[in-house]
Amino acid sequence: MQAFKAPKTSLGNLDAEAAAILISAAADIALIIDEAGVIRDAAFNSQELALEMEGQESWLGRPWVDTVAEDSRPKVEAMLRDVAARSLPRWRHINQGALRGTSVPILFSTVRVGDGGRVVAFGRDLRPLSALQQRLVEAQQSIDRDYARLRNAETRYRMLFQLWTEPVLILEGASQKVLEANRAADALLGRGGKRGTARVFLEMFAPEGQGPIDQLMASVRATGRADDVRARLLEDGREVLISATPFRQENASLVLVRLTYPQGEAGAIVLPKAKSKLLKLIESVPDAFVVTGQDGRVLTANAAFLEMTQLASEEQAVGEQLERWLGQPGVEMEVLTANLRQRGPVRLFATTMRGEFGATVDVEISAVSVMNGTGPCFGFAIRDIGTRVAPPPRIGAKAPRSVEQLTELIGQVPLKDLVREATDVIERLCIEAALELTGDNRASAAEMLGLSRQSLYVKLRRYGLGDLPAENGEAG
Repeated sequence: MQAFKAPKTSLGNLDAEAAAILISAAADIALIIDEAGVIRDAAFNSQELALEMEGQESWLGRPWVDTVAEDSRPKVEAMLRDVAARSLPRWRHINQGALRGTSVPILFSTVRVGDGGRVVAFGRDLRPLSALQQRLVEAQQSIDRDYARLRNAETRYRMLFQLWTEPVLILEGASQKVLEANRAADALLGRGGKRGTARVFLEMFAPEGQGPIDQLMASVRATGRADDVRARLLEDGREVLISATPFRQENASLVLVRLTYPQGEAGAIVLPKAKSKLLKLIESVPDAFVVTGQDGRVLTANAAFLEMTQLASEEQAVGEQLERWLGQPGVEMEVLTANLRQRGPVRLFATTMRGEFGATVDVEISAVSVMNGTGPCFGFAIRDIGTRVAPPPRIGAKAPRSVEQLTELIGQVPLKDLVREATDVIERLCIEAALELTGDNRASAAEMLGLSRQSLYVKLRRYGLGDLPAENGEAG
């Protein structure tokens, strides 16, 4: 500690009041403590801190060690011992007791003044620093959580990248060097999974096909899209279809390249470009579409069908009987296939579909039969009609036939119309019950209801109950 060189000359005759002002200005909180460690006076540099610390009155006459938190008491005792031994003062972090049992972090240092053993404890409010530290901790925790999410996402996508059945490569945009390739690409290019020096993408193909590939890459870099091109591999001469998609990562231009066989290993048929787009459209339409063989087993299905049947992947549906998800197994599928074989396309066949977890939905099915070389296959377009908005019911001359139908009108028609309808329903139910109890004897029913036979006939005609004679004189 560097002290004043000539305090008596520089400070002059400094009285107690001036010293108190200096002490209060030098610290956020100042405590005057006697030789027994009891607080005799206290000063605060801000009213807000004084209110937080319950003011100075509650501390006066109490030992300093009793006004701090439990974990800070040894520090206070050590500070008082050090100042009594006239050791060099040290700053210590003390949790000073505050309002409602809380504590405020204060950085204290003690100085002995005068010959009476009095001690001045200077305190600096550490709340701004503590709040900053807390924000730093929260920011670090948020960064750690974001980093963990990014790491998990990268792991998932890298796993998908490696397990994808099509050869996929990632190229550097300008040099066309292969930066990454999945396992299928390694097998196709004969790399055997080894990660050596990066190869230039063009060098993997026969010379006659490098020109179209170069044009493809140039078009992708310039416009962001380009038509697929075909080329032959240099190593085995197999023809592949090349698709390229640009993207940016860390301010670098990269290209995602997919390689597919124009004809599959099993001799799959190559569709014209327009038909290929049509199949992509069917895969994305909101209505379910499924293709089955003549035995009713699923061959392929789009995403909407998987959502309707609550399946996670197409593999779970392939090979299963379509009637497994239809409303009445063993009945409706036979009706559909019989109509397809005998009468041709089926339109708007109403039924229900059941999901794997019990959800049911009302649907309309349109179906068609197509020859597929080895035999017919059936295509089913399935539309969810459960979400259709029904037209609001109108109150006409004919009353609702049940209480349930009446309750559906609540909120859609005025209250007076509902009351009239409810009266008609109750009246009709009472007449039906009376006719049933009397064995359809209308004279007895009229007497039971307290009506004349003429009035009963009028109400029977109104509600369309029973066969009435041309004249109202028959008792029934």
